[in-house]
Amino acid sequence: MIVLYILMAILALILLLAAIAPKRYDVSRSIEINRPKSVVFDYLQLLKNQDEWSPWGKRDPNMTKNFTGTDGEVGAVSSWKGNKDVGEGEQELTRIVDGERIESELRFLKPFKSTSNAYMETKAVDTDTTKVIWGFSGKNKFPMSIMMLFMSMDKAIGKDFEEGLASLKQILENN
Repeated sequence: MIVLYILMAILALILLLAAIAPKRYDVSRSIEINRPKSVVFDYLQLLKNQDEWSPWGKRDPNMTKNFTGTDGEVGAVSSWKGNKDVGEGEQELTRIVDGERIESELRFLKPFKSTSNAYMETKAVDTDTTKVIWGFSGKNKFPMSIMMLFMSMDKAIGKDFEEGLASLKQILENN
């Protein structure tokens, strides 16, 4: 009988945690780059350019990459397979608002299956300065949602975004 009460208490705890766990995540960072908006947007639109500034590419220089479709156009897909730090997945361009916003779907396959929506926005600060906003959002599915009570997606991914944006700034300002 005691075992039944213990199992019921554990189940109640899991249900309570699932009820209060965050259901969504939204992470974004921004940086100002001393280049005209059109130059920045044209560079960001190409998936292959991400290899130059992405923090994850630096974590696995032997990562295998594959591209399908026309890079820089809706439907283009970049897939990767890497070490335990970068996992396996693909990114598909889903929407492009010329000069303004690039949207993509990130499909992670390993180490955990998940899907997120990512975006890059460019905003003119002045004629020679562009603000770039990089972000992604998605749903926390059970049981991962419970893990989000104990870890912050913003803290976990935010540092990677900051590192990537700093590399992007350096590349674009030095070309």
